[in-house]
Amino acid sequence: MKIKLILPALTEATSPFFRPIKYSLFPPLGLATLAGYLSPEDEVEVQDEHVEKLRLDDCPDLVVIQVYITSARRAYHLADHYRARGAHVALGGLHVTSLPDEAAAHADTVFLGPGEDTWPRFLEDFRNGRPLARYVSTVRTLAGMPVVRRDLIKRHLYLVPNSIVVSRGCPHTCDFCYKEAFFEGGRSFYTQTVDAALAEIERLPGRHLYFLDDHLFGNRRFAEALFDGMKGMNRLWQAAGTVQSVLAPRLLEKAVAAGLRSLFVGFETLSSANLREQGKSQNLGRDYGAAIRRLHELGVMINGSFVFGMDGDDATVFDRTVDWAVENGIETATFHILTPYPGTALYKRMAEAGRLLHSDWDRYDTRQVVFRPARLTPAELEAGYWRAYDRFYSWRSIARGAATKDTFAAGARHFAYAAGWKKFEPLWDVVIRTRRVMHMRPVLERVLAGVAGKSETPAEAGVVAEVF
Repeated sequence: MKIKLILPALTEATSPFFRPIKYSLFPPLGLATLAGYLSPEDEVEVQDEHVEKLRLDDCPDLVVIQVYITSARRAYHLADHYRARGAHVALGGLHVTSLPDEAAAHADTVFLGPGEDTWPRFLEDFRNGRPLARYVSTVRTLAGMPVVRRDLIKRHLYLVPNSIVVSRGCPHTCDFCYKEAFFEGGRSFYTQTVDAALAEIERLPGRHLYFLDDHLFGNRRFAEALFDGMKGMNRLWQAAGTVQSVLAPRLLEKAVAAGLRSLFVGFETLSSANLREQGKSQNLGRDYGAAIRRLHELGVMINGSFVFGMDGDDATVFDRTVDWAVENGIETATFHILTPYPGTALYKRMAEAGRLLHSDWDRYDTRQVVFRPARLTPAELEAGYWRAYDRFYSWRSIARGAATKDTFAAGARHFAYAAGWKKFEPLWDVVIRTRRVMHMRPVLERVLAGVAGKSETPAEAGVVAEVF
């Protein structure tokens, strides 16, 4: 059987929002995971439109497309194309789960929720000539999951080919979270066995890893056992966690001993009222400053996530947030415009209040306003969002943030990491166009290696200085 697995472009290369480096970070791990369930006799390929031009003149038996909200239009176009060529087309992913009837108009089969239980069942039905039109996930387990087909990933096209996921979902329920509806009808957070996770890590070449889990620290017992097992592997890795998990005693120390060097942290807002409004209770009453100091003292860089446009936000929120992030020495920041995704509690609330401006899914990208803000105009919100990026990643702000560090090595690493992410776009474009992004991996590793706590050696300081 001939099978094609496609990740359509979330943002097309012709869009002003397309940043080649952002879309060349991680391979389509979810599709490679599905491929692990296929038979050795199957002819299978994975194509990622972000890093390669899709071939559309082939005639596979089965086409599987992963759909996110901003890729929905493109995904439906591809689905219609392959159905016209006689292929059986299956659509799955976050957007399909949120709006299955919309997706079903372009597919022979749709999948709702995660696919560990439904995908094997579909494959058996398909081989027997009786596939269903809809499969709904109800059994949530990662036990017995086959090895990810990393041989199908074109490693040389990605800066971080060693992405890995060892859990599904998140134990928290925030109103704006896109993934809440995805896990409806079953457990919304579950993990692999520690042994299976460690075995997957052992299979990955090189030193650097990136855990794409929504919340790697979500199950403390699992996380501690994982970090204990990773200790001594000589890995450098990045992940996502919460303020709550950072403040948990001993957990962060175990992660750092296992190689953690950078953490994505969802601060989201500096307003307690906004946190309550969005149901982000895990951040309420937490000392953000203490969490930042704790991470930095252990040598962990921070990518802070912030959302603008909540009902408590006025025109001062942008500068206040940027100033706070810079003064606290946050190395990189990711800003978002509040976006009510279909299937979320926020979307339902906005729809009932008549605050949604349209349903043009291409614009539901957290960079454009798709609802009526409470205390800002849409134009003010968009302008403030872009101003926040400009101010945070100005040379002056990068230098100010670096100056908050206690040592030269930590400051140099801050400067190198922040500047490398946002200030060298022309270089990244050339590197990606010439398919040499893999050659930048050692630089990333050396910046991450920088310092582990305040006890860095002169040699470690020299590594960062050389990159700087």
